[in-house]
Amino acid sequence: MTIIAETAARRRHAGRTRLSAKHREWIAGYLFVLPDALGLFIFLGVPMALSLVLSVFEVNGFGGYSFVGARNYLRMWNDPLFWKGARVTALYAIMLVPLLYVCGLGLALLVQRTDRFNAIMRSMFFAPHMVSLVVVALVWQFMVVDKIGVVSRLTAALGIGGISLLGDPNFALITIVLVSVWFLMGFYMLIFLGGLQDIPRQYYEAAMIDGAGAIARFWFITLPLLKPTSFFVIMVSMVAAVAGAQAFDIIYVMTKGGPANATSVLIVYIYQQAFGFGAFGYAAAMASILVVALMIVTAVFFALTRGGRFHHEQ
Repeated sequence: MTIIAETAARRRHAGRTRLSAKHREWIAGYLFVLPDALGLFIFLGVPMALSLVLSVFEVNGFGGYSFVGARNYLRMWNDPLFWKGARVTALYAIMLVPLLYVCGLGLALLVQRTDRFNAIMRSMFFAPHMVSLVVVALVWQFMVVDKIGVVSRLTAALGIGGISLLGDPNFALITIVLVSVWFLMGFYMLIFLGGLQDIPRQYYEAAMIDGAGAIARFWFITLPLLKPTSFFVIMVSMVAAVAGAQAFDIIYVMTKGGPANATSVLIVYIYQQAFGFGAFGYAAAMASILVVALMIVTAVFFALTRGGRFHHEQ
């Protein structure tokens, strides 16, 4: 009887301590996220905190640190090149983000059918994203160089020669934006393809039975149901435009911020101040302000769009 009573007690205790399915899913989700979260904390969070600390010091480049308080931030406020970089960064993002959205979604709609031809086209559109950014920048720099570049010769043949795509401040940033779109649109095409495949086909079939045309189906079915995907694309492309790899690599290799600082986005200007002039404290202050500004814009956009959730979701 004692053994039976102990067994029953253990079973009752196990029943009381057993986790529900919902809690087990939460634990499993957190365990899957944990490695990535640790990586973000170590390689992103810690450097951001160190940069914030470094921003109140003046570094002489030889290991000497002197506390200067808010002097770096006051210098930033009075630096016309900083404000020039902020304007160029904003203009670059304003041009790049909508173009990436339109081109990515357009390509996804173009190749969404599953067949051999579309599979080849998907690979071709995504292929530039598999090439190193430095290689892409060098190739495009050679193609648009004045007089001898392929693009320059083509424009001359069309009767619009004499334009320096990288040497004219009026065209340099536009050229950089077009190269960035060419490089990135295949990546966002794949993201939109995932969103399109999640839309139930029954919605389109019902709309076609009701007589809805292609434009109506796109406007009232595709776009509303792509809201979470659209939110993700806009957020990722905005962060990439402000502080992403292509915002630095392509611009630095092709123009180094020129001509006349026409393509000097903030991330390039920060790099120049840190590694060109040894002003690590000043560069850290600018980087801290850039991160804070990006976080504020992200929070406002998240609040306005409810994080891309549908209206029925809480």
